[in-house]
Amino acid sequence: MRKTIGVLAHVDAGKTTFSEQLLYYTNSIQSLGRVDHQDAFLDNHELEKARGITIFAEQGLFEYGGDTYTLIDTPGHVDFSPEMERAIRAMDYAVLIISAVEGIQGHTETVWRLLREYHVPTFLFLNKIDREGADIHTLLASLQREFSPDILLVKELKDAAEFVAERNEALFEQFMDESLTEQDIEQALISLVNQEEAFIAMSGAALKGIGIGEFFTMLHSLTRTHYDSTSPFQAEVVKIRHDGDQRLTFLKALAGTLTVRDELVFGDHSEKVTEIRLYNGNRFTSVPSVQAGQLFAVKGLTSPEAGYLIGNSMEKAKTYKLIPTLQAKVVYNGIVHMKEVLQLFRLLEAEEPSLSVLWQEATQSIHVHIMGVIQLEILREILLTRFSLEVQFEDPEILYRETIATTVTGYGHFEPLKHYAEVHLLMEPGPRGSGITFANACHADDLTVGHQRLIEHHLFERDHHGLLTGSPVTDIRFTLLTGAAHNKHTDGGDFREATFRALRQGLEQAENILLEPYYQFKMKASSDHIGRMMTDVQQAAGTFDPPEMTENYALLTGRVPVATFMNYSTQFAAYTNGKGAITLTFDGYDVCHNTDEVIERIGYNKDADPEYSSSSIFCAKGKGYSVPWYEARSMMHKL
Repeated sequence: MRKTIGVLAHVDAGKTTFSEQLLYYTNSIQSLGRVDHQDAFLDNHELEKARGITIFAEQGLFEYGGDTYTLIDTPGHVDFSPEMERAIRAMDYAVLIISAVEGIQGHTETVWRLLREYHVPTFLFLNKIDREGADIHTLLASLQREFSPDILLVKELKDAAEFVAERNEALFEQFMDESLTEQDIEQALISLVNQEEAFIAMSGAALKGIGIGEFFTMLHSLTRTHYDSTSPFQAEVVKIRHDGDQRLTFLKALAGTLTVRDELVFGDHSEKVTEIRLYNGNRFTSVPSVQAGQLFAVKGLTSPEAGYLIGNSMEKAKTYKLIPTLQAKVVYNGIVHMKEVLQLFRLLEAEEPSLSVLWQEATQSIHVHIMGVIQLEILREILLTRFSLEVQFEDPEILYRETIATTVTGYGHFEPLKHYAEVHLLMEPGPRGSGITFANACHADDLTVGHQRLIEHHLFERDHHGLLTGSPVTDIRFTLLTGAAHNKHTDGGDFREATFRALRQGLEQAENILLEPYYQFKMKASSDHIGRMMTDVQQAAGTFDPPEMTENYALLTGRVPVATFMNYSTQFAAYTNGKGAITLTFDGYDVCHNTDEVIERIGYNKDADPEYSSSSIFCAKGKGYSVPWYEARSMMHKL
C-alpha cells in the first residue's frame, strides 16, 4: 500500500523536528539532524539552513509495516503557504503539529481550513508537552471548540471505545455489554478518519522523541489507500523544479502506471518521459516505472504547469485557495537586459506560480505577486545565488481586483483588411470569490466548436484589466451567446482581438466595482484592552462581532481590509505587552473601503491602455476603421 503523508504546522511548532524524528524512527535516516544545527534532512536548501525555516516542500521515503510512505515536510511560514497548499493536494493523510505551549496560532487555522476544503483526513500531534506552560487539556478544549468536536485525544485504541460506540448503534450495544474489541474500534476509526468524522490527536515532544513511535503506530493502523494501477495513467502536477538547466516535473500518480519513454499528450502535441526519479531529501533514485499513489519527478516534460491534470490529455490547472494580496516592483540597475531578467523571473514563476510575474511593456518593468516581505528577501537571495543577479524590490502594494454589479452584453468585432471575427458575450456578476466562469450558449451553426473553444481560451489565458484601476477583473460569469467568422480571412488571433474588445465593451456599459483583500481577524487580550481593540478595528474600516468577555480576557472577531491592518500585529503586541494573541487569515475580496482614493492614487487611464481597446474594427471599401464602444452594438453583423 502506498501512502503520502504531509506534515503541517504554524512556524516553529516543531514540524521539521517531528518529520526528522519520524524518518529516524522508521530507519529512513541513520542519525538525527536539527533545524537549529542546520543539518535537518529535509531542510537541505542553503536558504533553509541559514534561516532555520522550511521554505520548500520536500519529501522523504520509507517503508513501514509492508507499506511505502512518502513524507512531505511543508513550509510553516505564511509567506510560503502557496507551496504548502500545492503539497496538500498530493496528500492522502495529513499530520497537523500544534504546540501545547503556544496553542492554536494564525497559520494553524489557515492549514486546518485548507485541509477541510481539500478533504484530507487529518491526525494531530500536540507537541512540546515537556515545556513549561504546556496545557494539553486547555488546548484540546480549544481545538474541539474552534476546529471540530470530533477531535479525540487518545493514548491507545481502547481510549476511543466510547467515541466510536456513540456513532454506531451496533458498536454501542457491544460497548454496553463489554464485548467491543480493539479490532472493532480500529475498523470503526478507519472509516471515521477517512470520512473526516474523527480526528485522532496524540501528544508528545518531538525534540526528545517522546510519543513519536506511539503516534506513528496509531497512524499506520488507521490509514488505508486504494489506488488502481491498471487504469489509464493520470497524475496531478504538484510542482516544477530545475536541476541545472533540466526541468523537473513533480507528479502525484492518481491512476495507472508510467514508464520511461512513455508519451503524454498535451493539447496538439505530445512529450516523452526521459527519466523518472524518486526523491528522498535531496537524493534521488532513477527508476524504470512508477504506479498510482507514488509521488515522483520526471524529465522530458515542458508543457504542464503546477495544478494541471495529465494523462491521455491535459486539463487546465485547478484554482488555488491561497492567493497573494501584495504586489512589488522589481528594481534592477545591472547590465543584463530587462527582457533577460524577465526570463529568469518566468523560470521562478514556473516553480512558484503564485508569483504571477507581470511585464509592463510601457515602463519596461517587472512586477511580482507576493504573500509577504519575507518572500521578497528569499527571492533576492535565490536570484543572487542561482543566477548571480542582484535585484531590489520597491515596497509592496495592495493587489486590487475589479468586478461588475450589473448584467450587460459585450460586443467585439475585429475586421481590418483580410481579418474577421465577431464575439457576443453576456457578462453577469458572479458570487464573491467565484472568479471568472464560463458558459457556452453559442450554436455550432454560428461558430465552429474550435472557434468557440478559442474564445473560452482567450478569456482564461490571462488576467484582464478593469476600467477603474487596470486591476484584474474577477467574479464575472461569461456566457458566449454567438459570434461570426469568415471561411477565408479568420485566424486564431482574430478571435483574441474580438474577445478582448467584447469584454472591454461590456465593462464600459456596466457598473464597475473596486475590490480589495480582507482579513478575518481574531484578537484575544486582557479585558482592559477591549475598548482599544474595537476602536482600532473601526478606524481601520473593519467590522466586528459582539465581543466574548470573561473575567480575564476579551475575544474579538471580525473582518478588516488588509490595507489598513497588514502591520497591526506589531502595534497590538506593543499595547498588550506581548500577552495578547492575534490571528489574521485571508478572507477573500470585497468592496474597497476607499475606492475614490485608490483610483486617484493609481491614476489608470482606461483609454490609454496599450493592451486593451473597447472599440471595434470594421471594414469598408477595403479599409479598416474604428467604431467607439457606444456605437459598436448597432454595427454588429450577428444582431
